[in-house]
Amino acid sequence: MVKVQESTGELVAGRYRLLEVAHREEGRVGWHGQDVDFERPVTLIRSRLPEHRREEAGHRIAARILRESERVGLVCPGPVATVVDVIEEHDVVWTVTERSPGIPLTELLGRGPVNYVRAARIGLSLLDVLTAARRAGVTHGDLSPGQVCVHERGDVTVNGFGLMGSTASPRVTAPSYASPEQARGEGTGPAADLWALGAMMYAMVEGRPPIRDRGRLDATLRAVDRLPIRAPMSAGPLAPAIQGLLRRDPLERVPEPVVREALTRILKEDLEDATSTAPLPLFRDLGGAARRAGRTWGGRPVSRPVLLGGALAVTVVCFAVLTAAGGLPDGDTSASGAAPSPTASGSRTADPTDPATLPQRTPSASPTPSPSSTSGAKEPSGFYRYQAPQGFSVDLPKGWKPLRTKGSTDLSYRVTFGASGDPRTLAVTYSTRLGPDPVAVWSALEPSLRAGSVGYERVGDIRAVDYRGYEGADMEWYSVSDGVRERTFGRGFLIGDQRGFSLRWTTPADDWDASANRRALDVFLKSFQPTSE
Repeated sequence: MVKVQESTGELVAGRYRLLEVAHREEGRVGWHGQDVDFERPVTLIRSRLPEHRREEAGHRIAARILRESERVGLVCPGPVATVVDVIEEHDVVWTVTERSPGIPLTELLGRGPVNYVRAARIGLSLLDVLTAARRAGVTHGDLSPGQVCVHERGDVTVNGFGLMGSTASPRVTAPSYASPEQARGEGTGPAADLWALGAMMYAMVEGRPPIRDRGRLDATLRAVDRLPIRAPMSAGPLAPAIQGLLRRDPLERVPEPVVREALTRILKEDLEDATSTAPLPLFRDLGGAARRAGRTWGGRPVSRPVLLGGALAVTVVCFAVLTAAGGLPDGDTSASGAAPSPTASGSRTADPTDPATLPQRTPSASPTPSPSSTSGAKEPSGFYRYQAPQGFSVDLPKGWKPLRTKGSTDLSYRVTFGASGDPRTLAVTYSTRLGPDPVAVWSALEPSLRAGSVGYERVGDIRAVDYRGYEGADMEWYSVSDGVRERTFGRGFLIGDQRGFSLRWTTPADDWDASANRRALDVFLKSFQPTSE
């Protein structure tokens, strides 16, 4: 049982003591409170009722709020506030919920703008709730920062289901977040919730809503209906999604799946950027370190979407999750051990994106590969031998070349191979700080893959393998990129001293069993050879 401070504040319904105001919006005030009967902390939100709701009997209002909150909570447990009581009082209604551990989004906005990555993370959590509500046949209709509680990692708790719902009445609370059709009293549907999502992400990155409060409800609603919205200036790659959600015609708003993919891609790229710049510690707790750092073996390159007309088109390439338990940044790590030491020769400044300027590795003690290595053997028909300046060789299909190279100053790197017009890719990643168990590295990666991928689904178990005398592990999974379902095979292996490589082979899932693809994977695995260890 949780205790809160004693207070002589007003009692609501003779049971709920008001302790302090948590947030204020037009037509709505939130309070931290205490349930004096059960000595537990609660949140009380006092909301102005729209006219069409004032005519309903109090028990019908309470029943609807309880029913719709419970319905959404059943399909989306956790992110929907648990309603414990509803009290009608004249033209307002008090909704009493369990206290959320987060802070109101209004408080976060009061501290100033947030970066677009955090806004995307919060937006994606909100989208999860709205999607679950739509599938349950529920429209929120009254979404605003005062109805959202943000947790430390970007998860949210949403309040207010059942207050407004699908109705033709104009919105009477937080009008700056009302959609144009709500402002005109033309009806509320799922598209209005998407507008509110866009307006809240706009407010997060710009520090103000797209339409400022005009001081009077009717004036603000007229402004929402008539005034143009200035393009967000601080949204970065989030701007296209925000602008797509803030289209005045609800039929032209970007649909939920497209918004989801856009936000997911931004978070994937952020993982890559974080791992490519953050120092890589010597991991003792493999799983815990992976969860904290978000580093894993290697990631499928994906594209950041921008809006073209009413849809999102892919324009900017970014990496997915990469090297968890001590590896290269997202696109800069593989599965191996000790950090190579730079040579004494050369005074050129190291550029992580230019392999020619990266320090070269010197030999160190490591397992000796078995004679099954194909180094020096004749290349299979249709392939040629590629000698990478970074320190490995592999047979590639003719016409293939490096598409992207990314590195970091700790000598970790990632090279992605492919050809124009070919949807298949091979990503080779080298990392300098890894744990001792390749299976554990993949296991630590999976939560990040699941969170950062669209349609992620693992294929079978993670399998320990012996790869030409090196200790390794294989993992396969499905994901969706640009609307195409793909299948990826990943093999990571350790070469000693906390260093290692990973090979990631990705093809469209429908073509996975094609003989040419099977042969290509076989050639990659047989021919890959570290040339300096």
